[in-house]
Amino acid sequence: MDEIDIYRSAKLFIDQHGDQATIQAAMQSDALLAAGNVDGAATWRKIIAAIEVMQATEPEGSLH
Repeated sequence: MDEIDIYRSAKLFIDQHGDQATIQAAMQSDALLAAGNVDGAATWRKIIAAIEVMQATEPEGSLH
């Protein structure tokens, strides 16, 4: 998955889950890892990192 797709996925997840986006994405990663899908779990870890970057740089008072 390209970096732009990672950030698009992160944005979508933030829009859907708000402040819980990181937790929900971590649950996705854990579920894939438990199912043996190491590549899928790694992709979700990249999305988690993008979510954290995006949430850290959001302006005050911005809505998800």
